[in-house]
Parts: sequence; C-alpha cells; structure tokens
Amino acid sequence: MKTTLSVLTLSLFASPAFAQLSDSAGFSGELSFNVGYTSSTSNFNTSGDKTIDSLSHQPSSDNGFIAAPLGNLAYTFGVPLNQQFYVGTSREDLAVGTLALEVGYKHKLGSGTVVDISYLPTIMSGKTWEDPYLVGEKRSTTEETGHAYRLKLSNLFGSGLSIDTAYANKDVEDEASGTSQLTSAEANRLRRDAQSYYIKGSYRFPLSRTAFIQPSMTFIKTDAKGEANSLNSVGGEISYFKIMNRHQLALTAGYTTRSYDEENPLYNKTREDGEWSLFAAYEYKQFMGWQNWSLIGLAGYGSNQANINFYDTKESLVSAGINYRF
Repeated sequence: MKTTLSVLTLSLFASPAFAQLSDSAGFSGELSFNVGYTSSTSNFNTSGDKTIDSLSHQPSSDNGFIAAPLGNLAYTFGVPLNQQFYVGTSREDLAVGTLALEVGYKHKLGSGTVVDISYLPTIMSGKTWEDPYLVGEKRSTTEETGHAYRLKLSNLFGSGLSIDTAYANKDVEDEASGTSQLTSAEANRLRRDAQSYYIKGSYRFPLSRTAFIQPSMTFIKTDAKGEANSLNSVGGEISYFKIMNRHQLALTAGYTTRSYDEENPLYNKTREDGEWSLFAAYEYKQFMGWQNWSLIGLAGYGSNQANINFYDTKESLVSAGINYRF
C-alpha cells in the first residue's frame, strides 16, 4: 500500500470475531463525525514551513483542529450472507490507525476464509512540494496522485491468520526535487514517481472470549524513478483488542525500518529510517442509551528518525466523535 501511511488517523473499533459478513441481507453501514487536534513536524508538510534556510532545516510544528466525517456502506447477499460489495473505510484498518477509502468485494468461503478484493482510488493522492530542497525561497506545491489495488485473505481456513497484499503507484505532477541544488542527472536520482509492492501477515491469538492480541509483520518494496528514493521497508506491529460490556478498546504499537537503495546526492549519504508509533482507539456503545449510537475516541503518536536529519518527522493526534450504525 502506501509507504508513508500515517498511523495517526481517525479510528473506530474492529470486530474481534470472523462471523458472517453482516447481520442481515441488503444495505448496512455506519457514519461517524470526529473532531480533533493534530500536530505535525516535517520538512515535507505542505502546511508547514514554506521557506527553509538550509538543507539541515529544523521544521517548526504545524498544529490545528480538524473536523472530519468517516463511514462505509455495504450491500450483503448470498447464503448464508457470504458475499458483500462495499465502499468506505474498513473498521479493521481504522482500529490500527490506517485510513483508506476502498471500493471492494468480499466473499466468505466455506472454510472460513474471507477473500477481499478492493481498489483504493485516493490513498496515494495529496499535495507535496515541487522541490522540497529549495533553500531561501518560497516553495511551491504540486499534486501527488496515484492509486492502489488490494487483495486480502482473512482468517485463512478458520485459523486466525490473515495475508494482506497490495500494489500501488505514485506520480508527482511537477517533480523538481533537487533541481535548485544539483545537475539534471543528479536530480533525477531524487525523482519520487514510484511503484510499491506491499505484503502483511498477521495472526489473532485469543486471550479470552473478549480479548485477543494480533502481531503482524509488513514488507514493502518501492521502486522509484529516482534510485535514491527506492527502498525496502520492514515493519512489525502488535495490537491488543478488548471488549468490556459496552466498552471496546484497541491498542497498537509498531516499529518500521526503511533502507534506501542508493546514495542521496544532496547529502552524499544513503538514507536509513527508523519509525515507531503508538495508537489507541476507544468505542463506547449505546451512548446516551441510543441503541445504534456510540462514542469514539483516539490518541496517537508517531516519530521517524533518519540518519539524514532533514527527514525526521513527528506526528500526534487526539480525537473524539459520534458514530451511527444502520
């Protein structure tokens, strides 16, 4: 999927059981509205410092409030309710801090395996700097576009093992990385257009009828047009899920390393990253006694430390909201 997926996104709680795809045939879904406070410290944040003073610039923190709706819509059919078309954000992804709009199809097999095929039209899209390394002048933004295709096999043969795979591409519209500092040939080594291949394996270990842990490992291979931005990424996560009557809690901790293929011509050094993250999601069902309503909240923090300080980042978020299921 995306090599820079943020773990600091709005979240709900993932169901701890692999049951039928829905309680009833036909349409179902949920809608939530969330408000929160975010903080980001990064030289690549287009809401942050527009002008930098050097290639070792220490970015200022960009803070602000957010208000965002989330939700999903599904149509379930088949006997026994084993097929589903859907659009929106997955509860399982959101519970561990991954925000991704998906359009897809699920089919639960007799073995218990759920085959999930989806298209993610916006996950690679957003704004970025034309030349992030432009010093002493106001940097201009450009569009970053792309999409991803995903195949996920959940609860393989009823075992609790899941395999998640994806292919994604990214294109930077007006790529100018390093052109203010380097020759054309050197700047080409910093081009960000890329293709990425993603695989994640996870396993659910039940601790009781109301709790389980889920460790996972992720590998990402990114082939960029600029050799200095091609990389291998290896990460691990462990999540804990707990249901306490109307209370549901998900806690996730993760660590990822990224090793780049070739030397960065601006720093004469091959980049290496280490990123860790903490994430918590909470849901209180039947909020205020309303049957289909729940209160949701989250808190998260992530930090990337690189051997080239320009790429160091920090992110944090706290949020609360209301969710309605139908």
